[in-house]
Amino acid sequence: MEQEHKEMDQSQSLWLADKKKDSFPSVSEDLTADVIIVGGGITGIATAFEMTERGLDVIMIDANELMQGTTGHTTAKVTSQHDVYYHELIQHIGMPNARLYVEANEKAKELIQTRVKEHQIECQLEVRDAYLYTKEESGVKKLKKELDAYKQLGIDHDWKTELPFDPEIKAALVMKQQAQFHPLHYLNALVQLLIERGVRIYENTAAVDVKEGHRPAVITKNGHHLTGRYIISCSHFPFYDGKGLYFTRIHPNQSYVVAAKTNKPLPDGMYLGIDQPSHSLRTAKINGEKVVLIGGEGHKTGQGGDARTHYEALEKFGHEILGIQEVLYRWSTHDLVTMDKIPYIGYLTKNHPNILVATGFRKWGMTTSHVAATLIGDLIEGKSNPYESIYIPSRFVPDPFVKEFIKENANVAAQLITGKLNRPDQTIDNLKPGEGGIVSYEHKKCGAFKSEDGNVVLVDTTCTHLGCEVAWNNSDRTWDCPCHGSRFSVTGEVVEGPAKKPLKRSYYEQ
Repeated sequence: MEQEHKEMDQSQSLWLADKKKDSFPSVSEDLTADVIIVGGGITGIATAFEMTERGLDVIMIDANELMQGTTGHTTAKVTSQHDVYYHELIQHIGMPNARLYVEANEKAKELIQTRVKEHQIECQLEVRDAYLYTKEESGVKKLKKELDAYKQLGIDHDWKTELPFDPEIKAALVMKQQAQFHPLHYLNALVQLLIERGVRIYENTAAVDVKEGHRPAVITKNGHHLTGRYIISCSHFPFYDGKGLYFTRIHPNQSYVVAAKTNKPLPDGMYLGIDQPSHSLRTAKINGEKVVLIGGEGHKTGQGGDARTHYEALEKFGHEILGIQEVLYRWSTHDLVTMDKIPYIGYLTKNHPNILVATGFRKWGMTTSHVAATLIGDLIEGKSNPYESIYIPSRFVPDPFVKEFIKENANVAAQLITGKLNRPDQTIDNLKPGEGGIVSYEHKKCGAFKSEDGNVVLVDTTCTHLGCEVAWNNSDRTWDCPCHGSRFSVTGEVVEGPAKKPLKRSYYEQ
């Protein structure tokens, strides 16, 4: 397989490599607005835009830079085809609610298309059919059940018994007239419109707590108060829990993407294999040149081992079906999954009428972010919304998902125990420049990162959330907790919750 490989420390997403953006200051004083939005990804930006459409004054903050998180690492499919999902969804929430779920996402897709047209946004928006495919007889049975669900739900569809890029494919279920785009080009245009509408945007401003009350306030890491009529958490994992116990009801997954030039073209469409390990394919453009995004190899955050094996597997898959000339970019992404696979959108809890949340989108944040924006807008205005009961975070969870709750928390317990028992078998000397790992140092277990110039940073490997042992993520260069998905930088700072406090730093003397 002839191809060029970028070093792991140079990996980044195609979207971020092809992104131009303004920089914004951090909050340096107490501020007030109608709405305070925490999180500057697609959900925060779409929600801020929706709030301005409704005449509200908005402040939006992000702990780092806008669009750098999950939004900057998505595969950017604007689709209602959310894997093999609708047969299961009908069984769990009934036909009427399943129809509403489809309708909500279709309207969100149309909203994106309308905004692109209305504001003449150049973002590579292309209408594409979305395909689920299988090479296995068991997969054909699954797809036929999903086909029945499509028919019952009135989804515009097609059925294929072959696809041109792989002769081994036995069946494919098509959802017609979906879309793909360049997410950051789209969002950069929305941000410019937000600035014109007077939205105040701040970066490098971490929200750490909320002062509840009639006019609640977001408290930043530097102690400033951002007070509003409403607070909306769009920060991937909710930055404030409010006794909603979200960390027990959500688990994080990590998956991988490579962007490559291929020998064979990928036929127009967005493709998702349902066999395990699952792989996805779609085209994109970089500097006017078409490339293929090859995704998949998902696992629970902190439990995937060496990321290089996942990238190698994706490249092997891509080479087998399309032939790879050159790998241009590699990146990974983190997605949150709720117990019943339906996002949480609405009031944080029943006791928080002025604090709202949007989280748990699985891999389908492009449409779900816009579902969230319009739903939350209606809740704030006191308007009836037909989708409220489907997404409400405090919804009743039926029996099958109680078992899932027990299973997930049993996994947490197993990770906690295993992490405490495992002893490192390497030392700092075993690490190459640019590498991290769990090491033994002065008879203690530490997390170590050796920089390119040979300097070493040591951290305590105990997650500050509930005490699980973190694992090194050599794709993102982070310390990831396998229990509830907290992620920390090489120096121990919190990258993503539910942890609030950094890992303790240790000291290394050469």
